[in-house]
Amino acid sequence: MAGVLVFDVNETLLDLRALDPHFERIFGDGSIRKQWFGLVLRNALSLTITGGYQDFVAVGGASLAMVADQHEVTLTDDDRAAIASAMTSLPAHSDVAPNLQRLTEAGFRMAALTNSPQDAAESQLTNAGIAHHFERMMSVGVTGRFKPAPEVYQMAAAELGVEPEAMTMVAAHDWDIAGAMAVGCRGAYIMRPGMVRNPLYPDPDITGPDFDRVTDLLLGTA
Repeated sequence: MAGVLVFDVNETLLDLRALDPHFERIFGDGSIRKQWFGLVLRNALSLTITGGYQDFVAVGGASLAMVADQHEVTLTDDDRAAIASAMTSLPAHSDVAPNLQRLTEAGFRMAALTNSPQDAAESQLTNAGIAHHFERMMSVGVTGRFKPAPEVYQMAAAELGVEPEAMTMVAAHDWDIAGAMAVGCRGAYIMRPGMVRNPLYPDPDITGPDFDRVTDLLLGTA
């Protein structure tokens, strides 16, 4: 496998379930967090397809307002602030720190590539206690496009000084991996609970039910 690993952040490394108590308080149902984040991703993709761009925080806020309208809930400024703040202090999934350490010790170069703005990404990874594993924390913001636009992965390769073929995109989203593979990257799919593969996308080079298995496969120990 390629010696440069590029990681998605939200849901892949960081656990969005930490937001559920806020959605439970605001909407009376913590599972609405999934509806909200799915809408965030849809709206980000729609902006990219139509040639527009707003940063991911703005997209998140607009999507939250849309979900509130759907459920006929009145959001307060405190509600919006609570969710925005919680997004910057998400915990890492329990399998993240030990496997990043394993990969670091094995000599992999590692970077993060996220739809989040640069300052938010740095805060997220620092607050989760895993920033030190990454030589770069890269935001799509410099491209004015969201993943899975090809410009994003090409930018990451240029920033890391490698060709896309030297990178492996590690993500819990099949569309993120498909976007990376379309420009020549390899793909490693962490199938977090509830994630499924789109059969129309190319098969990732590696697929595992958790980060432990994906790391074993990256290290060739599976």
